[in-house]
Amino acid sequence: MSDNDTKKPTGDAQPPPKGAPTDTPAAKIGSQPSNPPAGAKLDTPPAAHSNPTGTPPPPAAKPAGPPPPKNPGFVTCTIDGKEVVVKPGTNMIEAARMVGSDIPYFCYHPRLSIAANCRMCMVEASNAPKLVPGCQTPLVEGQVIKTTTPKVKEQQRAVMEFLLLNHPVDCSICDQAGECKLQDYYMRYDYRPSRLEGGKVMKNKRKVLGPRVVLDQERCIICSRCVRFMNEIPKEPQLGIFGRGSHEVIDTFPGSELNSNYSLNTVDICPVGALLSRDFRFRARSWFLSAAPSVCTGCSRGCNIYADFMAQDTYRYRPRENEAINKSWMCDHGRATYKGLNVGRVLSAVVGRQQGGTARPEVARREALQAAAKALSGVKGQVAVLASPVASNEDLLATLTFAKATLGAKEIYVGGRPQGEADHFLLTADRNPNRKGLELIAQGLGLTLKPFEDLVKAMDGGKVKALYAVGTEVPGNVETFAQAAAKLDVFVAQATNESPLTAQATVLLPASAHVEFDGSFVQTDGIVQRFRKAYPSKGDALAHWALAAELTREMGGTAAWTSSREVFRELGKAVSVFAEFDWDKAAPPDREKPGINPLPTAADGRPPGYREFGAPRVRGI
Repeated sequence: MSDNDTKKPTGDAQPPPKGAPTDTPAAKIGSQPSNPPAGAKLDTPPAAHSNPTGTPPPPAAKPAGPPPPKNPGFVTCTIDGKEVVVKPGTNMIEAARMVGSDIPYFCYHPRLSIAANCRMCMVEASNAPKLVPGCQTPLVEGQVIKTTTPKVKEQQRAVMEFLLLNHPVDCSICDQAGECKLQDYYMRYDYRPSRLEGGKVMKNKRKVLGPRVVLDQERCIICSRCVRFMNEIPKEPQLGIFGRGSHEVIDTFPGSELNSNYSLNTVDICPVGALLSRDFRFRARSWFLSAAPSVCTGCSRGCNIYADFMAQDTYRYRPRENEAINKSWMCDHGRATYKGLNVGRVLSAVVGRQQGGTARPEVARREALQAAAKALSGVKGQVAVLASPVASNEDLLATLTFAKATLGAKEIYVGGRPQGEADHFLLTADRNPNRKGLELIAQGLGLTLKPFEDLVKAMDGGKVKALYAVGTEVPGNVETFAQAAAKLDVFVAQATNESPLTAQATVLLPASAHVEFDGSFVQTDGIVQRFRKAYPSKGDALAHWALAAELTREMGGTAAWTSSREVFRELGKAVSVFAEFDWDKAAPPDREKPGINPLPTAADGRPPGYREFGAPRVRGI
């Protein structure tokens, strides 16, 4: 055994250096003898150094883990003193909305990826030393969130000051005024004068991005919503962020333009007045417009929309959220279809064909109905019926019932708009909103549907001498068909818009557009959808179902319908799909807050949209 292996007794340990404290734990342990005499008192009890029973010591306690979830499968936390239970992965903005707390934001959108670059949604969290972005931070069990503390309010004020540093002061001419989150948040979270010394950074005020969108780069806050939308939803990356710092701008890539069929969705989601519709720009103030929940008639998809109107003019369509059909989006083609509601309308009844270029004299609607009833009475059982899938379910139920019961028709020729080209997202090739509804109604009434080409052949062959048309949209060449219709002995047409075909009608009856009455469509997947009336019918127009009721009574029949609701509830029993549809409960809410006067009131005290119901004006086109 070597000298190094020899153990020295503890009592022979070297004394601590001079000046070192002798009452430290190390000094006490080192000074204790290895074999203390009997009765000697030790600093540490012997039980701590020995186990006379021979049992193993208990295992050391593990650190406590997170508490079990209060509601298994969900996350329970507290926001502004209120408990909320949400699904895992829910962010703070959505959770706070559930308990009535409003966390402001610019860049966040529930259907887009998270950018967290505006920093407006910063809040206090119990498990974070600093403020965290509410859009990017999911909730965890037991977390406590505070959204109204002085620290949070100062953050919101500072962000608003930063965003407004170079923002132009042109709210008075901005189309976004009244719908601008920058305006709203300034009044709520900042409301202080600018401290900027010197001029603002100047950028392009009218940057045309494409055929339908113009950009004011000075107003842009670089929230990147538009860039993310184009990348992620239509998957057409036509926009990007260029530059650095205060000179950073949204723009198209060199040599390209924003020409997507979904470009106007970027205008909808822009939180400020940077991206603007070239069609709606400088047309109307948002606070003068009223919105009616409706359905787009641009194709068979049936996107849910708001029809924004003032008096009896429609100014624009905006998408209305529907998870099953269009989520939060709509195509640019569908947005442009509102223009047919304002111009080229059939507003008065006419009897007699147009001769040359002279205008036909207008007659009272009652006189025209009597003339139509007289003409159709003479061709019962011989009249062909043309039905347009642009008409609503209520219109088709009433008119086809009239055609079968009163005119003796057994076959219905299908008209409608011609087919178009479908795209990769929402737009379908069928440009008619209610083809599925026409098929269901014809089947329920026991009528046979025949293609439009068969009608053309029958007219050319002289087999058809009388025609009753519910809508004058045709899938073929309108001019050619109008020439054939000019040879008919009887041509009674119910039309919404003027066309070469309406000029050849022996009796022309003005029909209402879908925004002028309550009704429903069946979209391409078989979903029945309700739409609301926006404003009264223009001129002498009546809905197709009302005109059919008048003709029925004029020809000695019985039709007691006084509303589209009664038409659906009485005649819809013949269609199995309609029998299961609750017409009342399926209607979208007409206004956000029900009441005696639920419409928001404008500056002069009168509700917007109801200022006048005079002759239609050519505005918002």
